[in-house]
Amino acid sequence: MSPRRVPVSRRDRPAKPPLSREGAVAVAMRIMREEGLARVTMRRLAAELDTGPASLYVYVANMAELHGAILDELLAGLDLPSGGGARWQEELRQILCTYTELLIGQPSLARSVLTLRPSGPHYVRLVDTLLGLLRAGGASVEQAAWGVDLLLQHVTATAAEQGARDEQVTAESEQYALVTALREATAADHPHVAEAGAALFSGTGPQRLSWMIDVLVAGIRTVPTP
Repeated sequence: MSPRRVPVSRRDRPAKPPLSREGAVAVAMRIMREEGLARVTMRRLAAELDTGPASLYVYVANMAELHGAILDELLAGLDLPSGGGARWQEELRQILCTYTELLIGQPSLARSVLTLRPSGPHYVRLVDTLLGLLRAGGASVEQAAWGVDLLLQHVTATAAEQGARDEQVTAESEQYALVTALREATAADHPHVAEAGAALFSGTGPQRLSWMIDVLVAGIRTVPTP
């Protein structure tokens, strides 16, 4: 006669932690950092949180909102000045360069942010800081308002492009082919390429990014809005 099976009460199981938006975002960030953004799905989050996917939609409406929340958590660590003062351009450049580097570190998120409309509190604080710095540099309210959109769009696109290149195994050979084609261009066929010469390849990535930001800011401050 086999021994009688002793039932185990389900009440002996540890209580599951309560679901929350913060908890879901924290798990999503961990998965992204360990495995990449492509692995962050509602089904995977539900499994990690020991719940059903439908339960998560109470806290995060869709993947776009989740990506926006992840971005906002990353922005929480962005050091933002109060804005204004004589160092406004240096501070503006530093913020945008740091933001770009942050997104280059998460290329899939950068590509997603290009089509998102982030609305988290840290993103709003970033926008407010950039507006203040542009105003300190002499831009009108309208120029600053339109300029913020332009600046964030350009640095996000830069991060998405650079991140995509870093992920491509053919990126190095493609770059070599481009450099070779430009270097071998003759003055007879392509006079302006030949004239530019080595200047086409000069400067480091950070130097070019800083210059791009300065060019955009100069335009924002001087070109009136319609």
